Amino acid sequence: MPVASPSPPRLQSPFIHRPINATPSSSRLLSARNLRSSSASYPRIKSELDTNTVIAISVGVASVALGIGIPVFYETQIDNAAKRENTQPCFPCNGTGAQKCRLCVGSGNVTVELGGGEKEVSSCINCDGAGSLTCTTCQGSGVQPRYLDRREFKDDD
Repeated sequence: MPVASPSPPRLQSPFIHRPINATPSSSRLLSARNLRSSSASYPRIKSELDTNTVIAISVGVASVALGIGIPVFYETQIDNAAKRENTQPCFPCNGTGAQKCRLCVGSGNVTVELGGGEKEVSSCINCDGAGSLTCTTCQGSGVQPRYLDRREFKDDD
């Protein structure tokens, strides 16, 4: 009595339209022409995408694009700005490079009323009697620094 060979197991999946045979592909001898013309040789995959999934994928792609695009945009803007000459006069000092002292209001002297009608005039301790100070925005150059150039901190010690 001949023994029948067992049939190969069939794989089942909710995403696959028809089951796949678990037999090795070498047992099927299909020519290239048969592979192209036969739609039955490949399983069709069902893809059911709801709107939330489509939105999530779209947001992910947009986030990656913006995450790469924005830094590249700023880098090119910084490079272009570095190539251009900066000729804008400094706003606080009007391009002079010096600002009027706030303590003596530019006179170089400070008047102090002592009492009893007496007044004492002394040299300003803020500007050493000069009446002006080096502009802290342009560092005395008279040219308005670009935004990122203002972030340079100098130690005055």
